[in-house]
Amino acid sequence: MVVLSQIFGALFGLLAVVFGAFGAHALKKLYSPDQLKSFETGVKYQMYHAVLLLVIGFNLNLETGHEKLMVFSLVLGTFLFSFSIYALTYSSAKGRKLRFLGPVTPLGGSLLVIGWGLLLYTFLRNWV
Repeated sequence: MVVLSQIFGALFGLLAVVFGAFGAHALKKLYSPDQLKSFETGVKYQMYHAVLLLVIGFNLNLETGHEKLMVFSLVLGTFLFSFSIYALTYSSAKGRKLRFLGPVTPLGGSLLVIGWGLLLYTFLRNWV
């Protein structure tokens, strides 16, 4: 599980840099200011969670069930949250908004909250 956390952390970080550069240059002509702001939110959250996955991958053993669930929640949550935003903004800019993705973003956000909650639980459990 440690390696999985590190691999996804590195992959999400790499993609966040690529998408951020792409958004800053190529998408400025295609997206409205609101769409660009939404896209940037996806990139920021992706990078935040890439760094988090790397930090926990290098500092925790990730052996217990709740620690494995934490990594799973953070990986899946990051993917659902950020990539649904990318798809929504792109489809909206093309005039064909994929409305079925609307509920996917908060589902991803909920998984991120669960991941952070499990991280807090890990710290509290090790502290007590």
